Amino acid sequence: MISKKATVQTKEIGSNVSIAEYCVVRENVTIGNDVIIHPHVIINKGVHISDGVEIFPGAIIGKTPQNSVSLLRKTDYSAEVDIGENTSIGPNSIIYYDVKIGPDCLIGDAVAISEKCVVGQGCVIGRSVSLLYNVTVGEGSKIMTNSHITGNSEIGCNVVIGVGVNSVNDNNFGSEGYDREAINGPVIEDNVKIGAGATLLPNITIGKNAVVGAGSVVTRDIRGNTLVMGIPARLIRNLDV
Repeated sequence: MISKKATVQTKEIGSNVSIAEYCVVRENVTIGNDVIIHPHVIINKGVHISDGVEIFPGAIIGKTPQNSVSLLRKTDYSAEVDIGENTSIGPNSIIYYDVKIGPDCLIGDAVAISEKCVVGQGCVIGRSVSLLYNVTVGEGSKIMTNSHITGNSEIGCNVVIGVGVNSVNDNNFGSEGYDREAINGPVIEDNVKIGAGATLLPNITIGKNAVVGAGSVVTRDIRGNTLVMGIPARLIRNLDV
């Protein structure tokens, strides 16, 4: 059912679709079967929504990244978004252009996912999480409430990132401009667990199956199958896996 109070400019709409009042759906949007779009959602052109997706009130899908003279990095993006089957997009979340979200994902309330991000199948992105530009999140990973994943970061499969984890990608605070080869967030390999409130500094790798204790500050590479904690994070013991 499409509300008479919705603005719908596309004809590419599947069966059993609900579009509630005050939604705006632009041209060149494709919507699959059994999709539910709640009130006050904006879906801009170039967005593909697969079967069984549910989008909650106030979400914006297909936001244009903004250039500014104050930005060191110039935005570059494709005006497309792909939302996989049976994914849920929470209220007031913003999905920028050039984002792919896999099937069976849960995107929480007020999440921001910037351009060139890819979220794999079966991921949970918690309330008020921000994924900055060019972040990849592997299948089955979970990023909990109020965490920030900085630009140019890689997260493997089945990773758990606790509440309030922060990451950064530039030790020079932008004073030397934007160099894509030098400005990188963390690489977090498969099956890593990161405790609440940890801070991850630029250009580090956390190896497979490692555990980072809550409140730790990770300043250098962490070997796989180890437990680290502290400020700065230090080896506590090796883990049996």
